[in-house]
Amino acid sequence: MKNKNVLLIEDNIELQNLISNFLKAYNYDCHVYSQPLEALEEFKLNHSIYSIVILDLGLPGMDGFDLFKKLKELKNIPIIISTARDDIGNKIHGFELGADDYLSKPYEPRELVLRIDAILKRNINDNEIQINELKIDLDKKSVFLENHEIEFTKIESEIFFMFMNNINKVVSREDIINQTSLKKDTKNRTIDMHVSNIRFKINDDSKESKYIKSVWGIGYKFINDN
Repeated sequence: MKNKNVLLIEDNIELQNLISNFLKAYNYDCHVYSQPLEALEEFKLNHSIYSIVILDLGLPGMDGFDLFKKLKELKNIPIIISTARDDIGNKIHGFELGADDYLSKPYEPRELVLRIDAILKRNINDNEIQINELKIDLDKKSVFLENHEIEFTKIESEIFFMFMNNINKVVSREDIINQTSLKKDTKNRTIDMHVSNIRFKINDDSKESKYIKSVWGIGYKFINDN
């Protein structure tokens, strides 16, 4: 399980420390916020790094259910509700909104860890790759940028998924011609145009590329440092 970043939104300092220290003991990287607006701003900027959210409902300045909906609008991320509201009405409402679990306080931190483990195992798909803001489904040949599906042309899709099969390896222009539906006499500048279109669609700046690096005189390399 590569991504073990947890966003904990909890205004009780004692409980913050207890949960974060316990999660760290089980190799989770816990990022803690007391204020819902600060947590929301952090999630807007860095939602791609998080694998799960632990959310208290009784927060200052914003109801936890309202924050829940705002988080889900940004990313379809697993959320465990952790709250003193133990009545059935709140539990039903939480699950109706899409909560993955609902823990009523007080509870043992070890139980929280076990529930996180179970949820993340359910969400693992070996045919899905997460690279920064990109989510790639190798089976369905679909690519999402910040939860919006990218529309590639046929040849762009072929080139992109060729890169996916050769991550961190140099792919020559000759390889691209031989392993896609491009004609054998396709010019280099035509290949470069297709790659440029891919870069634009995945929000990759060719001057400061974080994904597709140009390898002078040969071709390209798709970088994944995760």
